Amino acid sequence: MDALKIAIIGGGVGGLAAAIALKKYGHDVTVFEQASGFSRVGADINLTPNVVRAIDGLGAGEAIRKLGAMPTYRISRDWDTSIETSRLGMSKDAEQRYGAPQVTIHRADIINALAALFPLENIQFSKKLKSLQHNENTTQLHFEDGSTQQFDIVVGADGIHSRVRTALFGEESPRFTGIVSFRSVVPTEKVKDVPEIEAFTKWWGPVPEQQIVTFPLNQGKDTFIFATTGQESWTEESWTSAGDVHELRDFYKDFHPDAKALLDACETTLKSALYERDPLPVWSVETVTLLGDACHPMLPFMAQGAGMAIEDAVVLGRCLQNAKTKQQAQQALKIYEKTRQQRTAQIQLGSRGNQWMKQQGNADWVYNYDAWNTQLETI
Repeated sequence: MDALKIAIIGGGVGGLAAAIALKKYGHDVTVFEQASGFSRVGADINLTPNVVRAIDGLGAGEAIRKLGAMPTYRISRDWDTSIETSRLGMSKDAEQRYGAPQVTIHRADIINALAALFPLENIQFSKKLKSLQHNENTTQLHFEDGSTQQFDIVVGADGIHSRVRTALFGEESPRFTGIVSFRSVVPTEKVKDVPEIEAFTKWWGPVPEQQIVTFPLNQGKDTFIFATTGQESWTEESWTSAGDVHELRDFYKDFHPDAKALLDACETTLKSALYERDPLPVWSVETVTLLGDACHPMLPFMAQGAGMAIEDAVVLGRCLQNAKTKQQAQQALKIYEKTRQQRTAQIQLGSRGNQWMKQQGNADWVYNYDAWNTQLETI
């Protein structure tokens, strides 16, 4: 067997990153995406230095820098006084300290940057997985359209509602956190009087579930506003559900005037409930494994969800670099799982606690991670 035949279920950020990494190491990779094509939907993404360094190694670093924005600082502020409780230099400071800047970008732009590095003919759209089953040598994939295909390795990069995860470990519903989020984009000109609008700023509310986060987009022309608050009555998970800007403003009516000015600039907003799962103790069965939200969905409070999927992708590629047989592939997937589990669980639980960098602290353990050079575990 010269090259492993690998299927990736899910053509999102993590799935495409994995496809690029695995193809880089000589494998025959096919991506299956349930949507009919790539479209401009989804949230805006914060790519911290650890993630940008991983993307640089994939070859998309220049593209994301051109399409996104690079915040000047990462700042924490108190919700009612605006007192600054922590500040971390980003942009050039992060380049010097971590080898890459922070880049804030729309999900569609990073998808396009990654898709440009992978052959379009190797992406099959309108392919929704129905089930999978192992036989002695391969894994058979059954799709909703009635088709069947066989592969040596299958990677489930299909999100928090992963069909691959369900096939491996049974049905289990993600847990509603009781927290809802609002997402808005406004022209930066409308909020230019808010101090340091070019920074990534987090306004910490009176309770952990309440916060407002802002950062620049589209080379700084726009500002993304992300707000969360507790609300048990709203369980709609879709990222495209319309919210009410008057409700949004009412939730934060006691915040500092600078924070309220951000919300006053919002003409529309999208509202979504936030769900999570506990860290998964096992990611792989034989030659089927999971990646990103399929195995470690997390709350957005450390801005590492997409980043952890991209790190997973790079480490997975490295682990499978020299695998030529099914036995070697199984061994490689165990190494991948062991290498990634502690870090992703730590960030998953840290995101749930939502205290990271509220006060001045050390961000190095998150931002200084290098997926291309981190030591692979032994088994």
